[in-house]
Amino acid sequence: MSRVALVSGGTRGIGAAISKALKAAGYQVAANYAGNDEAASKFKNETGISIFKWDVSDHKSCAAGIEKVQADVGPVDVLVNNAGITRDGMFHKMTAEQWTAVINTNLNSLFNMCRPVIEGMRERNFGRIVNISSINGQKGQMGQCNYSAAKAGEIGFTKALAQENARKGVTVNAICPGYIGTEMVRAMPKDVLDKAVLPLIPLGRLGEPEEVARCVLFLASDDAGYITGSTISVNGGQFMA
Repeated sequence: MSRVALVSGGTRGIGAAISKALKAAGYQVAANYAGNDEAASKFKNETGISIFKWDVSDHKSCAAGIEKVQADVGPVDVLVNNAGITRDGMFHKMTAEQWTAVINTNLNSLFNMCRPVIEGMRERNFGRIVNISSINGQKGQMGQCNYSAAKAGEIGFTKALAQENARKGVTVNAICPGYIGTEMVRAMPKDVLDKAVLPLIPLGRLGEPEEVARCVLFLASDDAGYITGSTISVNGGQFMA
């Protein structure tokens, strides 16, 4: 029986690429999404991947959503925490709502998503948790104190959870993408991309969602069984940690 993979924010952008890659590799995939019903429905129709709607920032919703996934698809063997939002603004003008929304969705969601699956992984002596952090969690970014704090927190969470669960066959790793050519990034004005973004990247191009997905695929595999607590940078050399 194939392993079950749950991908949060799994119907668009990087998450969609991860969901598709896992399915192509033989996993039974469940893709979570929060609000865009039209995009999620289109994704399901195109891929045949099961979709489940809930807000990862809400603990009770995560518990109920994951319970449904495990009833419909099976016990979660691979969890990819990809869902995230931005609410950018300079800190001296940032509202409490901007701060809280990003921390809840990008960081607190890790507790909300991991807690319902970790005991089952430990009992089965197998689990793969991959947290999609960000280059800005490694180096910080002006106008993103909330986002950078949350993404840096993901890295610390990854290292601690990895230590706790290594003896139970559960690995926990983080991936830090840089500028990836998602719909959102490609919507930036061309002159901004050409003059302000690409010159910062030694490889001279945007990354592709599929390049992040291939890293997830490796970390989820048996071949990566000796890798845990690690942070993999996928940023074209923009930041070398």
